[in-house]
This record gives sequence, structure tokens and C-alpha cells, in this order.
Amino acid sequence: MTESLKQRYNFEFVFTDNHSHDKTWQLLEAIAKRDPRVHIIRFSRNFGYQKSILTGYLNATGDAAVQLDCDLQDPIGLVPEFLNLWEQGYQVVFGIRRTREEGFLIHALRKIYYRFVSVISDQNLPVDAGDFRLVDRRILEEIRLVKDDSPYLRGIISEMGFRQIGIPYDRQARTRGKSKFSWANLFVLGVDGIINHSVMPLRIVFYSGMVFFLLTSVGILGVFISHWLIGSHWPRGFTTIVLIQLFSLSINTLFLGIIGAYIGRIFNQVKNKPLTIVESEKHFSKNLGEQS
Repeated sequence: MTESLKQRYNFEFVFTDNHSHDKTWQLLEAIAKRDPRVHIIRFSRNFGYQKSILTGYLNATGDAAVQLDCDLQDPIGLVPEFLNLWEQGYQVVFGIRRTREEGFLIHALRKIYYRFVSVISDQNLPVDAGDFRLVDRRILEEIRLVKDDSPYLRGIISEMGFRQIGIPYDRQARTRGKSKFSWANLFVLGVDGIINHSVMPLRIVFYSGMVFFLLTSVGILGVFISHWLIGSHWPRGFTTIVLIQLFSLSINTLFLGIIGAYIGRIFNQVKNKPLTIVESEKHFSKNLGEQS
């Protein structure tokens, strides 16, 4: 952090630890003891990436908050630009990943996914934007009102409106350690992004059901006309019947799965579980000692 920023702002640093099994918490404690600006929070278990970020936002006390992953793939040097735009009146400043140092397949899938979600979403969500962003205190207060068991913060903050702007940047490769965010985690996050901000999958289910119903009705009518009025006798094909039945079952299973995903989120939402459970929280002060 440059000296000019230190003179212009008072900073706090909020770290959230998703119940890591290495020495992360011990290292954070050591940092917090040396720096009274550091506030550390450890969860009782791993509550997931998005809930961890949301808890950090809820514990931020400043006029603005910047979300930054600890792997530092997002450039901290971009924060002064975030702050300059914030001072110009923008309430959300987010990074747009122009390039990423990763495999071709995962990079292509991300590109397709972001554009797909933007198209089907009820709101215009920014593409290629992650969780690297600055949000104003007004946004933080609005976030406090959100009660979502499966939060997708990129969409939640985007849908709030206000003045928002994106800054393109090149995302670097991870330099140390290995990410524990697996393909399964990416899939779950992707599903949350689709279901939390669009009812288009349910519309697809409805429209597809209507199309299959009409096609079936036309087929039944055609068989009736050809058999009773023309006297045609259609050959009976066992393979054709089996394939049609299997196709119909697979479509029904897919549609039931889509509906079930929405119902499952309703089920989890009405249980009103806590967002996260804090196992330990420490904030050291030079004057008062440890605060919990």
C-alpha cells in the first residue's frame, strides 16, 4: 500500500478462515497480534466460498470494502484505481478478467458460462467479472438485508443497481499452494449463479412440456386418421418404442431435476439456518488487548 493511500485512508483487514486444517489460523493470529488493524474470523466448518465472502462483508466497518482472495491472483495494485473511481461516485467497482493463466478448456467454459448466465438472467449481469470488487457502505448495508441460503454475490450486488463500473485486468496464475476449489465446487457455484438469478430453466421446462404434448397429440391424431379412415396398418417396431420411451424418461428426469433444484433451495431457505457459525474471532488492539 502506497504512502499516499495510508495518509488518505484508515484501513482494516478482515480475514475469514473456512476452518482450514493447516496452519492458516495460527499464522493469522500471529499477524493480528502484530497489527491491530487485522480482524480474523474462523468458522466452525467450511461453509463455502460465497458465504465466507458475505461474512467478511457483514463484518466490514469502513465506508467501503474491497474483496480480495488470499491467493493474490487478483492484482492488489488495482485497488488505488478502485478507490479513485469510488471517490468519483461509483458505488461498485469490479474487475473484469481480460485474460487468465489457466487451461484452454476451463477458460473456454468460463467464457461460455458467463455469457449464458447474462443472457438468461432477469438482470444484465457483467461477463468475466468475479468477486474482486470494491463496494460502498450503502451496498454493504443493503447486503445485510439479503437472506439467501445459497448466495451468489456477483449477481446479488449487480442486481442492486446504483453506479457500477468495471476495470479490465489480467488475472495471474497461482504462485503458491494448490487450490482446493475443485470442478465440483465450480459446478455448484455455476448452478447457484443460474438458479439464483433466473427462472428461465423453469420456463424451458414448461415450454418443452407444451411442445412434447402438442407433438404427441398430433401423432395420436395422425395414427387415428390413418388407421380408421385410410385403413393403414403401421409396422410395430420394438426398438423404436424402447428408444422413444428411454428418451421420454431422460427428458422427464432432467426436468424433474431442474424443478427439484429450485424446490431444494426453497427447502433450505425456509429452515432459516445461520449464514455461518463463528468458532473463533479475534481482533487485537494496542490499548485494549484481544477483543473477541
